[in-house]
Amino acid sequence: MSLPDSLPVLRMAGITKRFGALLANDDISLALQRGEVLALLGENGAGKSTLVNILFGHYVADAGSVEIDGVALPPGNPRAALAAGIGMVHQHFTLADNLSVLDNILIGTEPLWQLQQGRRAARMRVQELSRRFGLAVQPHARVGALSVGERQRVEIIKALYRGARVLILDEPTAVLTPQEADSLFATLAQLIADGMSVIFISHKLDEVLRVSHRVAVLRGGRLVATRDAAATSRAELAELMVGRAVQMPARTRSALRNESDVRAELARVSVPASAGRVALHGVSLSLHRGEIVGIAGVAGNGQVTLAEVMSGMLAPASGTVTVTGQVMPAEPQRWIAAGVARVPEDRHAQGAVGDLAVWENAIAEHLGQPAFARAGVILRGAARRFARDLAARFDVRGGGIDAPTRTLSGGNMQKLILGRALSVGGEGIAPRVVVASQPTWGLDIGAVAYVHRQLLDAADAGAAVLLISEDLDELMTLADRIAVMHRGHLTEALPAQAWTLATLGLAMAGATASPQGAAAAGGTEVCDAA
Repeated sequence: MSLPDSLPVLRMAGITKRFGALLANDDISLALQRGEVLALLGENGAGKSTLVNILFGHYVADAGSVEIDGVALPPGNPRAALAAGIGMVHQHFTLADNLSVLDNILIGTEPLWQLQQGRRAARMRVQELSRRFGLAVQPHARVGALSVGERQRVEIIKALYRGARVLILDEPTAVLTPQEADSLFATLAQLIADGMSVIFISHKLDEVLRVSHRVAVLRGGRLVATRDAAATSRAELAELMVGRAVQMPARTRSALRNESDVRAELARVSVPASAGRVALHGVSLSLHRGEIVGIAGVAGNGQVTLAEVMSGMLAPASGTVTVTGQVMPAEPQRWIAAGVARVPEDRHAQGAVGDLAVWENAIAEHLGQPAFARAGVILRGAARRFARDLAARFDVRGGGIDAPTRTLSGGNMQKLILGRALSVGGEGIAPRVVVASQPTWGLDIGAVAYVHRQLLDAADAGAAVLLISEDLDELMTLADRIAVMHRGHLTEALPAQAWTLATLGLAMAGATASPQGAAAAGGTEVCDAA
């Protein structure tokens, strides 16, 4: 698509921002035209979030300026950014679940005492925006009852209602089914045709090439390249992001895969719902030596509960969980001793203690072993040697083993957690079972390739891997079998080749329980065409 040659809607010139010794943005200049989609790419820590937070007024740049239609934007003023027509849809939605769609859209647009005034006009405006841009929502619906895709539509309508002309989308498809992602892309096409300008932040290179006109690549806080989307490729963008060629690993059938060797099994496991926890209903699943079993599903359908059960964090109310034939209690140390490795969903809240040093986190799940602690005293020498070896083997970078773990980038923190999980007893021995929940969430393509390689190597060494992921491409690439979780129910785990992205998406939405049923329901392969 050709773009008009006119004054840019947005211009960022010479943006520089430091956080102590860290140079997060280094003299970055970008322009955005009316009706253009500019994709913003970069590794974790490359400076993307800092740049858009400066644009939206959350941060104040140390140097540089931001202009909207040639008019300077006051620094550090989100209200001014909103008034100038900048809207942002965060990866984690900022909606009040207990309020209606209309209330969420109106909050902040009027004084509280005027919220009841003009509601009819506001409702009509929301309905008009909904029809015009294909954003189907009901103004009276409670947000907590909406699907993830519907919540995203509410966020976009909220930005449009406030007059957004520049829309920032941060990882917009991270938690969407393929069908919801296609609906989003159709909406984007309408917004662009109407003159909206979009900054599109994503780690999914296929999506970037599909929806954007230009791509800007950040590395180490600097703008290293801009490319026309039509004149570049996944391989070139990946290399620009990480500074080297990236080879994504491919799944091959492990010679050690043995369907008669069941490493772990859930038999009709049920867990009641509780505050913040989704129930499981009669879940059955077997994991065999040398295979990767993928669990697909939209966030909030019971995957977290499943991971807790499969790592000894939570006891089922009924049914049994066994590892190598032994019924397992809800005692995490017993699971670790049985050779079960855990890569939790939230690396910050569950995977590591940010204020502890890297070496302390490296042994955190091995403290019950005499190699690292005796009579309640940590053997610091052995622990530090192990941490140095782990950092070398798993390429953990960022200040050494004495650095606070919170200072690591997302990718390096995940390498630390992976290294700890895959080092049984302080040795480079593959665990019997690996439970990896969203292991590449929020990571750049270089870190994703690394994590994939480690999971494949673990399976090739004989481990049974349970891979819980919302990234369907990841599941289709790595898994031998895939099951879908919806509202606490788990489908049969079928060979990966039995599924398509479309049938997976339908099953994730609860439309069907099998690929055959999805096909009968009208599922078709997702097309790459915009």
